[in-house]
Amino acid sequence: MESEEGTRLNKLSEAIIGAAIAVHKELGAGLLESAYQACLAFELRDRGYQIEIQKELPVIYRGIRVECGYRLDLIVEGVVVVELKSVEKLDKFHDAQMLSYLNLSGMKLGLLINFNVLQLVKGIRRLVNNFPS
Repeated sequence: MESEEGTRLNKLSEAIIGAAIAVHKELGAGLLESAYQACLAFELRDRGYQIEIQKELPVIYRGIRVECGYRLDLIVEGVVVVELKSVEKLDKFHDAQMLSYLNLSGMKLGLLINFNVLQLVKGIRRLVNNFPS
């Protein structure tokens, strides 16, 4: 049986993917990540979601906060990391990057979305870190 938190995260994931599909249908492939980021943030806010853009992500090293320049593309409702790409294809490096972001942020769900595809569903990866059962 799925927990209340797990249900909430799954529904939020579906809503984010739906908004990303709407953006992709409108814009198509081939633009810069920054264009997709701005439009997806607009689309999600228009649908009533709270969004943070380019949030700094420090690294805690030996108990010390180290600013390394990492930034999360989008955080939705304070609980889902959304990393946007506009690349030929997603690879294992992108997965590792997202898993590191989830570990460093303490968040449990991340969506990796590559807009440079003909069908957006082929450019979406959902990654989890200690996802509630």
